[in-house]
Amino acid sequence: MKLLSWNIQWGRGMDGIVDLNRVLNTIRTLDMFDVICLQEVAINFPGLAGSQGEDQFALLSQGLPEYTGIYGIATDLPNAKGGRSYFGNAIFSRLPVGQVWRHLMPWVAEEAVPSMQRVLIEAVVHSGSDALRVLTTHLEYYSQHQREQQIACIRRLHAEACAMPRRAQLNEEQGGPFEVHARPVNAILCGDMNFPATAGERLQLLAPFDSGIPDFHDARTVLFPDEPHMPTVGIHPVDFVDKPECFDHIFITSDLINHLKMHRVDIETTASDHQPVWIELR
Repeated sequence: MKLLSWNIQWGRGMDGIVDLNRVLNTIRTLDMFDVICLQEVAINFPGLAGSQGEDQFALLSQGLPEYTGIYGIATDLPNAKGGRSYFGNAIFSRLPVGQVWRHLMPWVAEEAVPSMQRVLIEAVVHSGSDALRVLTTHLEYYSQHQREQQIACIRRLHAEACAMPRRAQLNEEQGGPFEVHARPVNAILCGDMNFPATAGERLQLLAPFDSGIPDFHDARTVLFPDEPHMPTVGIHPVDFVDKPECFDHIFITSDLINHLKMHRVDIETTASDHQPVWIELR
């Protein structure tokens, strides 16, 4: 199983041009991925630099016809044309998709700090007889306090999910909303976390859980414990970091460690202000 995570900056490359075909071509050039997790996907948002208000989720879905597309709206606003503008994250899966959840992250009020609503998408994907949860998010950039609140929420949701397999397999309402579906304890969490690999927020996310709940592990560190993280922002100059940093992370739960085969970062593409990151599981 190969999984890619990439903040595509609404398709806006380092040249300032929004080009979703360039994003798709970059992904195809890197590898054939089973699951693709993208952050900063916009629909009807002409106010974003370089955007014409295109439906980016539809364009990406058209370019990935063999994938099931899942969109998670973080920001939902009225626009000047009388419609709605959406901004959020997306998952595309070539593997069968089970139940899907869209969790709005905490958004605490901070008068002096710019911020926006954030979302976590959670989807169960099936590979043969196995299943796992894929989670992708884009944490707050300007506020460490808000990131910490959002990480605490992710950890709570993970603990909640790990309790679900113990739930009785009720058969009433077969096919209805009360039917119990698989929610595996094994999970991959990825996205633009907006904290460097040396930050305390990373340690908060990786902190051990109570007994019976599998911990998160940094996929990069699992494979390369004695090497620094490869940068995913600032390789090509941007105005939000002073030096190249790793903001884009992939975390896996304990039982997936022995299945982890590869972790890579593409440092070449300029199709976004972030670099694509991907892993392969045996």
